[in-house]
Amino acid sequence: MTSTIIKGLGVSEGIRMGKAFVYAPLKLGGRAERKTDAPEAELEKLRQAKARCLEELAGLIEQARRKLGEEKAGILKGQVSFLNDPTFFPPMEQLVLKEGWSAETAVSRIALQIAGIFEKMDNAYMQERAADIKDVGSRLLAQVLDHQGARLSDIRGEVVLVADDLTPSDTVQLDRSLVQGFITRIGGKTSHTAILAQSLGIAAVLGVGDSLGDIHNGDWVILNGSTGECIIRPDEAVRGSYARLMEEEQAERERLAAFANRPAATTDGFRVEIAANIGTPAEAEGLLAKGAEAVGLYRTEFLFMGSSTMPGEQLQFEAYKAVAQSMEGNPVVVRTLDIGGDKELPYLELPKEMNPFLGYRAIRLCLDRQELLRTQLRAVLRASAFGNLKVMFPMISGLGEWRQAKAVYTQVRAELEAEGVPMADKVELGIMVEIPSAAVLAHSFAKEVDFFSIGTNDLVQYTVAVDRMNEKVSYLYDYFHPAVLRLIKNVIDAANAHGKWAGMCGSMAGERLAAPLLLGLGLHEWSMSPGSIHKVKETVAGCSHAACVKLAEQILELETPEEVRAALTAFLK
Repeated sequence: MTSTIIKGLGVSEGIRMGKAFVYAPLKLGGRAERKTDAPEAELEKLRQAKARCLEELAGLIEQARRKLGEEKAGILKGQVSFLNDPTFFPPMEQLVLKEGWSAETAVSRIALQIAGIFEKMDNAYMQERAADIKDVGSRLLAQVLDHQGARLSDIRGEVVLVADDLTPSDTVQLDRSLVQGFITRIGGKTSHTAILAQSLGIAAVLGVGDSLGDIHNGDWVILNGSTGECIIRPDEAVRGSYARLMEEEQAERERLAAFANRPAATTDGFRVEIAANIGTPAEAEGLLAKGAEAVGLYRTEFLFMGSSTMPGEQLQFEAYKAVAQSMEGNPVVVRTLDIGGDKELPYLELPKEMNPFLGYRAIRLCLDRQELLRTQLRAVLRASAFGNLKVMFPMISGLGEWRQAKAVYTQVRAELEAEGVPMADKVELGIMVEIPSAAVLAHSFAKEVDFFSIGTNDLVQYTVAVDRMNEKVSYLYDYFHPAVLRLIKNVIDAANAHGKWAGMCGSMAGERLAAPLLLGLGLHEWSMSPGSIHKVKETVAGCSHAACVKLAEQILELETPEEVRAALTAFLK
């Protein structure tokens, strides 16, 4: 077969090469139902399949617990519960033994039947459980049929993972040492699959669309996570050429690693703090060795998304404490629950909305259902006794929301003090600046907050009215848009004027090209995917702060993102 080149969005840089593992989960139904002439043998096949499922899940649960934390392991524990439920597996045995159906037919019939009951319930949470039932049914069916392409746990060697998309429950099964890169049909630069790839340091090309069908299981694949280009079935000469490029890339990574223990300082002594974005306690382990000086964004929603029920205060406390201890006294900015938009929690039964990114989400949800916020703040304050935790409220659009959130914090702190619970003497409170109204009002906010953290992913989306998940308009999504740059400047100026600090936790902070501009604007703290730390430190070390200030003044006069990029590219050269 001849080679093919397909194009998507490069969202996590790096060149990778390997054989494609096409992840196409086995679906229930869709096959002709079949009777058996040997029900006893078929029953034994079914029981052995269940035993293999339980064995597989036990290994995956332990792997998830070790690598990703207890809350991620909970996703898979739910599958064990279903397998052992008397209303799930025994009816399958009865269909085989008493009615003579094949194991395959019995699994599909019962799993779909039970899922159908849940789907008809007048309760959003219970309806969502139907997907869990289908998931475990598919896992069992794959074992019955010995279907080799159904499970991520089947990956044994180094592969390039090819899939329509990857869900949080998929990611707990990934072996980082084996998955060389991702190629997916859907997904954008700020999707959760992109964030996952960046946090794991895995090259990724997303949004290739229907071209995904050109890739077959076992095909050689080369992907470039910087350019978004993928070469399918390259010949030996092309593979050899890219193998040399990969060696050069590895040598470059080793060279950059020397910056891990160096401070991020310009040639004329201007110092900035380099921090990391994380989603789980496991991601905090080893961050200091990688050169991170802080956690600038702890996305606590992953703790909630990885659980089938609402995480209680104790579970949250243990997670926040683990991160605080891993950072050994260095700052950790804990963002309160940021759910809504593209992140859903079935057990919260949130209403369906026409425009969820503009709707009932983040701080709006938490101020309406204050028990969510109170429980989380209790856990954070308890964990503050073990490190340097700060609290950041997301999706703040006006001073009223900030003051309400601060009032809840003050009440919770007073309650814990009355209970004699140990806490840090001071916990800084800040806001995530991701709505243009907050950026415009930054000078008012700066009189009251302890810090700002600029979330460029949503700030761009809301400023230029571009759905960041929509591939059709992604060409308009650009954090070098002059309007976005002027909002960022306003936030940093407000912080400086009032003796506060301003950070940035959006993807712009980890963009090498943006570094001279952010230096010139005076950004204090830069938080990024761990894989970007060394490159950004090197870029900062090669810049003069005085020259960057002049550059920023010039850039703020430019009128298009293209002009901004050209000016920054010329400066770095």
